[in-house]
Amino acid sequence: MDVIKIRGTEDTPDVILDAENGIFEFSGRSLPEDVLSFYAPVLQWIEEYIQTPNPRSEVVFRLEYFNTASSKIILDILIYFEHLSKEGYEILVKWFYQKDDEDMAEAGEEYFEIVEIPYEMHSY
Repeated sequence: MDVIKIRGTEDTPDVILDAENGIFEFSGRSLPEDVLSFYAPVLQWIEEYIQTPNPRSEVVFRLEYFNTASSKIILDILIYFEHLSKEGYEILVKWFYQKDDEDMAEAGEEYFEIVEIPYEMHSY
């Protein structure tokens, strides 16, 4: 699978999808005007990846802000990797948030109450 790198804007995140190295990273701000059209190719790529995943995958979220529509997509992404984890693949999600950003820390904690997946919370 080809590596996908999407350069972020003020309203869309940087996205790196690297199947060979099992690295998936989302960083910046996620409040695209049309969430579905922005994330559709990302979700399609992940759907293809989970058909023949690496033994180990790492999903990294370094989001400064995301809107409600993006929150559903983030949950969808986590659910894909939760399925892999339940199938015995080694999955680790890293959730980064600024030290003083309680909302982003709480958002991460809420996701990990919903999905059963190994995760780490990191403040910076």
